[in-house]
Amino acid sequence: MNGHVHLEESDMYESDGKLFLTEAFNVIMEEILHKGTDSEEKVCEWKDPDQLRALLDLDLREHGESHKQLLQRVRDVARYSVKTCHPRFFNQLFAGVDYHALTGRLLTETLNTSQYTYEVAPVFVLMEEEVLCKLRSLVGWSEGDGIFCPGGSMSNMYAMNVARYWAFPQVKTQGLWATPRMAIFTSQQGHYSMKKAAAFLGIGTDNVFIVQVDESGSMRPEDLEAKIVQAKSQDAVPFFVNATAGTTVQGAFDPLNRIADISERNGMWMHVDAAWGGSVLFSKKHKHLVAGIERANSVTWNPHKMLLAGLQCSVVLFRDTTNLLMHCHSAKATYLFQQDKFYDTSLDTGDKSIQCGRKVDCLKLWLMWKAIGTHGLSERVEKAFALARYLVEEMEKRDNFKLVCKVAPVIKERMMKRGTMMVGYQPMDGHVNFFRMVVVSPQLTTKDMDFFLDEIEDLGKDL
Repeated sequence: MNGHVHLEESDMYESDGKLFLTEAFNVIMEEILHKGTDSEEKVCEWKDPDQLRALLDLDLREHGESHKQLLQRVRDVARYSVKTCHPRFFNQLFAGVDYHALTGRLLTETLNTSQYTYEVAPVFVLMEEEVLCKLRSLVGWSEGDGIFCPGGSMSNMYAMNVARYWAFPQVKTQGLWATPRMAIFTSQQGHYSMKKAAAFLGIGTDNVFIVQVDESGSMRPEDLEAKIVQAKSQDAVPFFVNATAGTTVQGAFDPLNRIADISERNGMWMHVDAAWGGSVLFSKKHKHLVAGIERANSVTWNPHKMLLAGLQCSVVLFRDTTNLLMHCHSAKATYLFQQDKFYDTSLDTGDKSIQCGRKVDCLKLWLMWKAIGTHGLSERVEKAFALARYLVEEMEKRDNFKLVCKVAPVIKERMMKRGTMMVGYQPMDGHVNFFRMVVVSPQLTTKDMDFFLDEIEDLGKDL
């Protein structure tokens, strides 16, 4: 009988598994989606690492656990995790929950397929094509290319890699020795993924030239020109400029038209990192913030941020119509991308990707978009702006809100232990630590803004 391996396995195990899934789903609904979205409940039940290790019993053993114990594991994970769906989770750019997008995420996980060929992902290959086309049209491109990537940093890296291939196609086959020293330009407030991409791609972080910003955090075009001159004087070839639409800390928008003028004059690839701010394209009222984005060669956009598609949902879009993305990345694996298939092999988009297996990230966005329409997404963006404006106006009325110095870490610690809300803080340039309030979830109201101000005052009243 082949030792102890049961080749004719009964369905006992499978029925146990289905029962567990059903009961675990009820725990998820109750502990995360009901309690987790209730402002009377805590954002997080904070425990120090040693306490948490002991509570969770993380040890992995020889034999499995009982149904009852496993359900308790599910409850513990839910209980001690941060509820990012909580209305008072202001800590990151992916706050809140959209139930249609969440349904899409559950469907994606359950179907468990890879987005690389029409053969294994027929629905999702067509769906990705449609969603990318729609996003490109919002940027202002009637044609082009694109792909869903695992997060904004990877989307930025894709853009840089394709831009380098566009400038020096020999790099793909001959490697870095066949290219000159290359120069990249990004602002002081640009995302750190630019340096990570430069390091990863072998361009080098010393070749990332940092451009100064004005008081609002936007790139200064005259300094961009100066940095290009500086790079050329060091025998570096300027090939890539990264403009930011919605910086991580200040939410600043770079002047895209002026950067496009400079890029065109210098024969450079212009990329717009609109991971955070790209969603203003849905709003007639606010899309002036990205005027000129259609002149870029590529755009990064994260619908998991302002639109609430859920982690992770990030695209890199290209204006290019010469199939650069495919030429740059393809390895033509014959076992996967056979050219003699019975359907149109151009639908096998997996060779455009650096990854082989690629998670389906289009369904959650598509289902949410289907549910509330372009109009609903537009309202979501406009509400976030309106609440942010309200918060600033209310803050200006209060005497207790001034620049804080050493108090931010103390207030943050008290906040986490009290569990009523969660807000991130950081220093910036010459400024001391300050709280970065993220206003994005459509669940929010002016009451939550007032609560934030009252709570910060209360947490810091004796400092």
